[in-house]
Amino acid sequence: MNYNDYELKEYAATTERQWDVSAAFPVLMRKVYVWMTMALVITGITAYGVANSPGILQAIYTNQILFWGLIIAEFALVISVSAAINKLSLPVATLMFVAYSVINGALLSYIFLAYTSSSIATVFFITAGTFGAMAIVGYTTKTDLSSMGKYLLMALIGLIIATLVNVFFVKSTGFELILSYAGVLIFVGLTAYDTQKIKQMLMQAPDAGETAQKYALLGALSLYLDFINLFIYLLRIFGKRE
Repeated sequence: MNYNDYELKEYAATTERQWDVSAAFPVLMRKVYVWMTMALVITGITAYGVANSPGILQAIYTNQILFWGLIIAEFALVISVSAAINKLSLPVATLMFVAYSVINGALLSYIFLAYTSSSIATVFFITAGTFGAMAIVGYTTKTDLSSMGKYLLMALIGLIIATLVNVFFVKSTGFELILSYAGVLIFVGLTAYDTQKIKQMLMQAPDAGETAQKYALLGALSLYLDFINLFIYLLRIFGKRE
């Protein structure tokens, strides 16, 4: 085989690989948003159902063991899915994601008691619009957002620490409002950053097999968390109290 034949075969192989990636990529990205939407629906239905079930609501918010047990379970599920995604099967990882969505919904049930239904709906649509705009930015921008992501993650750690300090020590509503604005900015940025990261990760997938789908599920979890946190911080700013 001469050099030209070799080049032709290499070109054909590269083109085939590119076709495989481009064929798998939209399927995987679609799964990311399908799983994310599924989780949001489950969370919303669970939150509304628990809010309208006085017995369950009272059990969650008066039983400290149950309340903190649910919070610990949330952290355990997120860490387990993220750290062990390669070892988990797709059905198990999906079930853990669903379980997380249910627990998160149960813990978020208080918003239906604290805020008016109209303001919750309004803030949800504001969140959806903001999230969608930043997801488009992250998907289409040619700028590498990885350096921005590092600063956002550091800011997120600072936000968590400041929130805990305010909850247990400062207990200032003014400081809580400042933290809410900071939270909105952080999760607006993280939405764009995570979208770009997910896109780059899935573009390298050779096919839409189980391994690639598990990473798509992990991407859906990241975007779900961005959406939920953005919604909560916007609700604290714009939500009308009952």
